[in-house]
Amino acid sequence: MRTLDILVAVLLVIGGLNWGLIAFANFDLVAFIFGMGFGETSSFSKLIYGLVGVSAIYQAVFLKDIQSRWGVC
Repeated sequence: MRTLDILVAVLLVIGGLNWGLIAFANFDLVAFIFGMGFGETSSFSKLIYGLVGVSAIYQAVFLKDIQSRWGVC
């Protein structure tokens, strides 16, 4: 489960950075990585966006469990 916790954290950081870049620099990192223009989507970019969304749900629902696993509280 700790590996999943790390993967979820990485995806949330990627999602947060992408939203920050969109807000402050008008730059879509995920679209850029997949060779598309700002706001364009492909199957792969939709997969990344979906994984970030699922990661956020996982983090929200299992926050106490994650904290217990890592000895945070």
